[in-house]
Amino acid sequence: MVVVKIEHSPLSRVPQQQRLSLLSVAIVHMGMLTALDQFMLGAVLGNAMALNDAFIAIFIGSLIFGIVTFGLGFAGMREGLSGSLLARWCGFGRIGSVLIGLVIAVSLLGWFGIQNAIFAKSLNFACGDKLGFSLAAIISGASLTTLVAFGFKALRFTARIAVPMFILLVVYISTIVLPGNSGQNWYEIMQLPHSDETLSISAGITIVVGGAIVASLMTPDLTRYTKSGQHVFGITLLTILAGEFVINGLAILIAKALNTADVVTIMSQAAGGAGLFVVVFSTLRVNDLNLYSSSLGVINAVEGITGKKLRYPPTTIVIGTLGTLFSILGILDRFVDFLTVLGVVFPPILGVMLVDYYILRSYRKVLDESRQKVQLPPEIPVIGWAAIIASLVGSIIGLTVEWGIPALNSLLIASGVYWFTKSALKRLP
Repeated sequence: MVVVKIEHSPLSRVPQQQRLSLLSVAIVHMGMLTALDQFMLGAVLGNAMALNDAFIAIFIGSLIFGIVTFGLGFAGMREGLSGSLLARWCGFGRIGSVLIGLVIAVSLLGWFGIQNAIFAKSLNFACGDKLGFSLAAIISGASLTTLVAFGFKALRFTARIAVPMFILLVVYISTIVLPGNSGQNWYEIMQLPHSDETLSISAGITIVVGGAIVASLMTPDLTRYTKSGQHVFGITLLTILAGEFVINGLAILIAKALNTADVVTIMSQAAGGAGLFVVVFSTLRVNDLNLYSSSLGVINAVEGITGKKLRYPPTTIVIGTLGTLFSILGILDRFVDFLTVLGVVFPPILGVMLVDYYILRSYRKVLDESRQKVQLPPEIPVIGWAAIIASLVGSIIGLTVEWGIPALNSLLIASGVYWFTKSALKRLP
C-alpha cells in the first residue's frame, strides 16, 4: 500500500515509474493536518479570539503555509528527493540537513509530551480523578514508549482507523453543538465572548503556522512520489481545506459554543465515554508516529555528526521518558507558547531552502545533471554556514520583535539575510 511505498528510497531519488496517483499521496498528506492536534489548535483559537479574528488567522496562516508548502513540495516532486536530502543542496549541506532533522525530532518530542498529556487527562477523567494527572501521565507515557520501542505491531492498526474515527466524532459533535439541534443560532454563537486570555490576530496567525509548519518541511517526503506540479498544488489545497478550514473551523465553533478550549471537556461533555475513547485512540495514533520519527531523527543526527549509531530501543525509551516528563511538567499548559516557537523557528529553514532552490540556484546544475541519471549529485557540501546563520537570525527576530506577524517576520528576515549573504560572498575575490 501507499504507506509502505513511501518508506522506500530514503536516501535516493524516486524514479518516475514509482510515482503514485494524486489521491494516494493526498490522503497521507491530509492525515498530517486532520488529527487531534489541529482540533486542539482550533479550540484554542475559538476560546481566545473573536470569531471573525479566528478565521482571519486561519486564512492568513493557511496562505503562508500553502505558499511555502507548495514551493518545497514542488521541488521535492521535481527532484524526487525527501526534505532532508533536498536540504543538502538547498543551502544547508550534509551537517546542516542533519541539524534540521534534529530540530524536527525535538519538535516531535514536544508534540509527544502534549499528546501524552491529553491521553493522561482522558485516562484520569475516566477513572474519576482517582489516579491524578502525574500518575496517569507516567502510565500512558511508559506504556506507549514500551510498545513503540519494542515494535508492537498492533499500533499500526490504530493509524488506519484513528483518523476516520476522529473526523466522524468531530462531525457528530458539530451536529449536536452547532445551530440546528443545540437551540443556539449562528448570530448567538458569533456574539459569544471568548473566555481565555485574548490572542491577537498576529499571534493567532503564528500559532496556525506553528501547528502546520512541520508538515511543510516533511512535504517533499511525500510529493517526491507525485507526478506533476498540478498534483502538488492539489495536495496542498486539499490539506488546507481539510485540516485548516474543516477541522480547525469546526473546532473554533465548537469551542466557542461550549465556552472551553479543553479537548477532554469538549469530548466528554458532547460525546461521553465514546468521545474519550476516540481521543485516547487518536493520541495513540499520533504519538506512535511522534515517538518513532523523533527517535529516528535523533539516531540519524547523532550518526551524521559523530559517526556513532545509537540503538533504537534505548533511544526510544530515553526520548519517551523525556516526553513523559514534559507532560508532567505542564507542557500542555504552554501549548500556545509551543506553537509560537514552532511558528518562528521552522519558517526560516523553509525560506532559506526556497531562496536557494528557486532564486540563487546554487546547486541546480548538479541537481539537473544527476536527475537525468536518477542518482544523487556526487558533490555534497559539508555545511552551509550562511543558511544556518540566516535561520538563527530569522528565528531570533521572530521571537523578539513584536511588530507585525512573527511567523512572517522570521520567514522574510531569514530569506533576506541568506540571499544577501550568499550574493555578497559570490562577489568576493
